[in-house]
Amino acid sequence: MPSKFFPNPAESSSDGLVAAGGELTPDWLLDAYRHGIFPWPMEDFEPHVWWSPDPRAVLPLDGFRASKRLLRRVRSGQFAVTFDKAFGDVMSGCASGPGREGGTWITPIMIDSYCEIHQLGHAHSVEVWRADQLIGGVYGVSIGGLFAAESMFHRERDASKVALYHLVKHLNDRGYQLLDVQQWTPHTGSLGVIEIPRHEYLGRLAEVVDLPVTFVDT
Repeated sequence: MPSKFFPNPAESSSDGLVAAGGELTPDWLLDAYRHGIFPWPMEDFEPHVWWSPDPRAVLPLDGFRASKRLLRRVRSGQFAVTFDKAFGDVMSGCASGPGREGGTWITPIMIDSYCEIHQLGHAHSVEVWRADQLIGGVYGVSIGGLFAAESMFHRERDASKVALYHLVKHLNDRGYQLLDVQQWTPHTGSLGVIEIPRHEYLGRLAEVVDLPVTFVDT
């Protein structure tokens, strides 16, 4: 089904720019993710900017690479891991402070907007704790069998990787089919992230967005 708000992302510019303007409301955000589009603000550029890069980076749900050290950390019992217990705090951790991983684009209006779709059941977080201190996490958007991971952060070594490890396990357990991470970096590549052509991503997305999959039981 065509997007209500956006042009066809398959026809966007070579750098992935789809549109500028619009609103960061639930209707706009969820329509964007259903069609392979996401907002990514540009510095000193006031309208909202929407993207669908080519190629697209995904983490195959059977392809996460966990080092021996990370597996030891996961099994050590040092950390407690929760889901959807501190969504806003995870976003704030991704937006600022030590250990943020590419989160400078997470503006206050972005936090408010994603917290709104969290309340609607379409944005979720994984939290990593030491005692009662939040030391890492990851958040993203969920629609059908898609989970679009947005950002992660750590305040202790490996805490974000622990969050990602548990996210991948959780998505497999719940029957998700597609884990989008938008863009490849050497860091995410070391964890198993690969690039696929945008047309392939959009085709896979169309097959999974209406699957009866939920992140948590309601």
